[in-house]
Amino acid sequence: MKKIKTKAVKTVLKAEEQFDLLSFQLRRKLNMFGPLHIRVYRSYGTPTRLYVKGRVMEDKGITVSEANDTLWENLMNMYRRFNSNEIPGARVELCLGDQKHEITTDAEGYFVLNLAPEKPLELEDIWHTIDIKLTESPVPFEGEVTAKAHVLVPPPDAEYGIISDIDDTIVRTGATSLLQTGRNVLLNNAHTRIPFHGVASFYKSLQLGRNGKRNNPFFYVSSSPWNTYDMLYHFLELNEIPQGPLLLRDFGIDESKIGKSDHMSHKYKEIENILITYPKLNFILIGDSGQQDAAIYSEVVKKHPGRIMAIYIRDVNVEKHTKKVVSIFDELKDSGEVEMVLVKETLEAAEHAAQCGYIFTEELPEIAKETEIDAAGDEG
Repeated sequence: MKKIKTKAVKTVLKAEEQFDLLSFQLRRKLNMFGPLHIRVYRSYGTPTRLYVKGRVMEDKGITVSEANDTLWENLMNMYRRFNSNEIPGARVELCLGDQKHEITTDAEGYFVLNLAPEKPLELEDIWHTIDIKLTESPVPFEGEVTAKAHVLVPPPDAEYGIISDIDDTIVRTGATSLLQTGRNVLLNNAHTRIPFHGVASFYKSLQLGRNGKRNNPFFYVSSSPWNTYDMLYHFLELNEIPQGPLLLRDFGIDESKIGKSDHMSHKYKEIENILITYPKLNFILIGDSGQQDAAIYSEVVKKHPGRIMAIYIRDVNVEKHTKKVVSIFDELKDSGEVEMVLVKETLEAAEHAAQCGYIFTEELPEIAKETEIDAAGDEG
């Protein structure tokens, strides 16, 4: 049965690739492409290696959202995000100081490159900038098409890192209900999507840690597709939630995930890559009970003993999911490896973090105050 399924998926993938190629060739022949742009994704690296990811696409004219945007404007922007026209076979130049590298985009318009600086980076800032320019394209373009990639490199005195989910962990999505998720994602924008109470203050306190330098790095790992990157980035910005690499997933069928949960395989792989990249840095994991975060995090603990300091799971109030988390919670408690804390409110997680010495106890009143303000805003 598995072989039949694998063969069927490969057939679908091949047909999809052929359709995309024919569609691209037809649009190019009819000169149906508009201006091009480079979408770059915040990523991470070390003083000796920087990971850069981006995509060359037709510029669909997606507007930056405003608080008073209509449902129709939100829906049209989301349509433009998913109705993307990628540019395969384009040449992109990446410049880091005097170093220049060129790479060709793949069939989906993506480019991925690991840059090795000529000399180790000076860690004066947590973010490092790489200039990117489109040099060649199978589709004509006018003028210069450029972008700037931002790569996070944690400083050597960072106390710990934080890996957080997004949907139903920091922003209300309703991921346990397909209908609710669709409504929240399609009809809202970065302004109208609602964060959980107190999240911004709690995350800022984790970023601050106990050394007062505000240099503990954040990494956001989500099953949301790359098409929604700009909206999620803007959401973090608007709500003053610490910036970090957003590690999303490809939208569509992936041969490498046949027979596996897409959510689980994607998130586990991204988390493991982070832990391997920073072998001397321990982490706090934050997620929710709505999908498989607890199971994924438990597996991370088993494979990387001693690396996880604490796990915070937001309870989404769905009984069957809560029971699964409690079962995993009990297993971890019996092993004595790490404490998994199931919380209803952000303040509960913050209080535990303060008790363990991960954040200043003095931060708790500010988190409680923001929680009250957020709750009052909901009522208003």
